Amino acid sequence: MKIKLLAIGKTNDKNLIQLIATYQNRLQHYLPFDIEIIPSVKKNKNSSENQQKKEEGMLFLKRFAKSDQVILLDEKGKQHTSVEFSHFLQKKMNSGCKTLVFCIGGPYGFSDEMYQRANGKLSLSKMTFSHQMVRLFFIEQLYRGFSILKGEPYHHE
Repeated sequence: MKIKLLAIGKTNDKNLIQLIATYQNRLQHYLPFDIEIIPSVKKNKNSSENQQKKEEGMLFLKRFAKSDQVILLDEKGKQHTSVEFSHFLQKKMNSGCKTLVFCIGGPYGFSDEMYQRANGKLSLSKMTFSHQMVRLFFIEQLYRGFSILKGEPYHHE
């Protein structure tokens, strides 16, 4: 299985970039993992939040293959413990999923078209985090999930 993370807008904080790269490199030990940054849609004074979500949605949708399993990182998604998340990943691998794509939307969330295309929603917390921080938190949890599956000492119960 291959995992992709698609996110709107680039990260400017050098510390976050470095930490994200650290976990991205660690994940390569388990499976192919890519991050793709989709350029932010410029909001002008005539466009609504809905229009911005729709434009961002179109940018996401162009990047999916039909066979991709798409999971939205969304505040209304299912929450897991780290161990439960590792079981989720194992189920996806066991199901024969070739590419699992996680998406981090823009500041206003996802378009209706994205919700229709998605195979699921995942929430990292009930709290709100910056979109740049979510990238780091998610990648760390992805690494933690695979270390749990491999029985490695990174995660402690």
